[in-house]
Amino acid sequence: MSAVKVAVVQTELDWQAPEKNRQRLAQTIATLPQQDLIVLPEMFTTGFSMNSAAVAEPAGGESLDWLKQQAALSGAALCGSVAVKEQGQYYNRLYFVTPEGESFQYDKTHLFRMAGEHQAYQAGRERVIVPWRGLRYCLQICYDLRFPVFSRNRNDYDVLIYVANWPAPRRLAWRTLLAARAIENQAYVIGCNRIGRDGNGVDYSGDSLVLDYLGQPLADGADRAEVLVAELDGAALQQFKDKFPAYLDADDFTLGS
Repeated sequence: MSAVKVAVVQTELDWQAPEKNRQRLAQTIATLPQQDLIVLPEMFTTGFSMNSAAVAEPAGGESLDWLKQQAALSGAALCGSVAVKEQGQYYNRLYFVTPEGESFQYDKTHLFRMAGEHQAYQAGRERVIVPWRGLRYCLQICYDLRFPVFSRNRNDYDVLIYVANWPAPRRLAWRTLLAARAIENQAYVIGCNRIGRDGNGVDYSGDSLVLDYLGQPLADGADRAEVLVAELDGAALQQFKDKFPAYLDADDFTLGS
């Protein structure tokens, strides 16, 4: 298994200003040393807006084109979510795009009802796992973090990715649950959160994390704009699972439709 270099972009987001956010992120990406994977926050073009009719772009629209362009320029896969409209429905959609132009997508399954997300967007129905440079990535978005059954490792992924707009008052839950997901799933966990204040007056503390399979931080963000970098060692992960194969004793169950 491979070692993968990861960059996690913790940044402020301008409210409902896609072009401005894409320009800032492009400048940040251009300064990075060579990476294999670059992770951006949830709704990185707009912030966590429930005005889906105003902020959503067509499926396969400008932000997906931008992600493909940035992936080709950087030589890294890019991952981040945007609001999209497809066949009359709105989705909080996480894209994973490779430098070769291949794209994968995951629609957020657990919608944050406390902000009315379940009324503004349609829920996804399926987990999505992406193979990339020797590791397998399970794609998740923000509130999905609170639902461990959905993220349960069936020995089908090596890395959990959470992109988020997770508010500062619940930062302890964010950090604690990320560590729990890493430990219980014997997997690396990447949590990419934003900073700053959004157009609804909600504050975000960052606290982006890259954790190993023991829940130990490989990179830990503060509350300022920064890029976290870490290396995910697939061989070390496999050696640990061979030595401590707790997954073999996992309860047998399947999710209903």
